[in-house]
Amino acid sequence: MNTYNINKGIGRTVEFKGLKAQYLFLFAGGLLGMLILIMILYMTGVNSYLCLFIGIGGGSLLVWQTFSLNKKYGEHGLMKVGANKRHPRYIICPKPVYRYFKFNSKLYQL
Repeated sequence: MNTYNINKGIGRTVEFKGLKAQYLFLFAGGLLGMLILIMILYMTGVNSYLCLFIGIGGGSLLVWQTFSLNKKYGEHGLMKVGANKRHPRYIICPKPVYRYFKFNSKLYQL
């Protein structure tokens, strides 16, 4: 009879080296963008040492910033901050409040 291991990670978010959820995609996309930028700079004839410096500096900054965002906001916090920026701070109501509560007497006549 075969024995199968039970997958106990069902329902959990993706995690790699402490990075969770959207930070993992942000990290991978940032590194891919840095790689493309360095390739374009190298192909245009920029000095190799400058390309190397930009690549190492940008990659280090990306790693540091991604891990600090992960630590500061947590798994879903970055999405909450983005959603909070899209909500209005207050609602402007041009009509006086009593106009909203005024009942039309014609509707209630039988």
